[in-house]
Amino acid sequence: MSEVYVIGAGMIPFGRYPDQTPAQLGAQALLLALDDCGLAVPDVEAIYCGSTFNAASMIAQQVLKQIGQTGIQCINVSNACASGATAFREAYVAARSGLYDVVVAMGAEKNPKGMLQGVGASDGPNPESLFGSVSLPALFAEAGMEHAAKYGTSIEQFARVAVKNHHHSTMNPKAMYRRETPLDEVLASEMIAYPLTKLMCSANVDGAAACVLVSERKARELGLDRAVRVAGSALMSDPFQPRNPMLIDGNSVTRLAAAKAYEMAGIGPKDLDVVELHDCFATAEVLHYENLGLCGDGEGGAMIDSGETALGGAIPVNVSGGLLSKGHPIGATGVANIVEIIEHLRGEAGARQVDRARIGLAHVLGFGVGIGAACGVHILEKA
Repeated sequence: MSEVYVIGAGMIPFGRYPDQTPAQLGAQALLLALDDCGLAVPDVEAIYCGSTFNAASMIAQQVLKQIGQTGIQCINVSNACASGATAFREAYVAARSGLYDVVVAMGAEKNPKGMLQGVGASDGPNPESLFGSVSLPALFAEAGMEHAAKYGTSIEQFARVAVKNHHHSTMNPKAMYRRETPLDEVLASEMIAYPLTKLMCSANVDGAAACVLVSERKARELGLDRAVRVAGSALMSDPFQPRNPMLIDGNSVTRLAAAKAYEMAGIGPKDLDVVELHDCFATAEVLHYENLGLCGDGEGGAMIDSGETALGGAIPVNVSGGLLSKGHPIGATGVANIVEIIEHLRGEAGARQVDRARIGLAHVLGFGVGIGAACGVHILEKA
């Protein structure tokens, strides 16, 4: 089987686009990715497009209607917050199998306004009676409180995730919100679900991102100067646990996916130079430090206190600003996280560049309340 390389990457600034359709946003991102590697629409042999709220409308085909319909295979993917990572995984498999030489993975989304609810269960007991809320802030607040009860993690430690990521966003021209939020401001903002304040919750935005993946043969033909190798790729669902089927645990599925990706890449967490992980809420980032093996169990709070995960630290995390301030256009997030890693491995991340980055990890987690979870972990290496 062929090695797979990413040779083109692009994303539009995240924000609100009231006068544009999801397909128009996706078309812009795809053209940016193609321009990035000097290819054109007729060179693409297949497209995998992730979207949650727009996938049913055959969004990949709509994207091509904007920029050129060439009759190629279009696969539309909906897998909650992991939709974009799922599209990337499928594009990777298609190129690795040898079926195609040039494949696009992309995500495009226009989120509804207001707080997004978790996807509810169609049968079985109502999670409202078991937990008290099916809202996503409440679910991740509960996960944070579990961690606090077990390890003593404080609300200030969770809040420092928001301080860090909002600081990083000031260096990212494509982030939705680009301003500092000191600790006292984060703690004083509106309480959404204890311990999560409004500034500890991800930004609800529109956005699109795209990557061009190629076989090794095609990569060598085009040149490897700016190519990034996909060293590890894993997409896992949640295993059964006693708390299932209603109270989904995002920790176990992330650990499964991370272990699979590390094994495939032949590396461990200590080998990583930069990480983009799914900080849908500040509590989630602390938990995922441990789930991804960046620190030991119970050490996530101390890790954020230490500054290790800030730009200039031992293992910078969410230097893009993360979902908390870059924004979280559900179906595009998984691809956008990969684009961020690629920019660092190429040395093209500007003021937020992680020095001498050679190996990076992108993680995304999606689930529906009472339904299940999906986690994508991709490890990328400078060619």
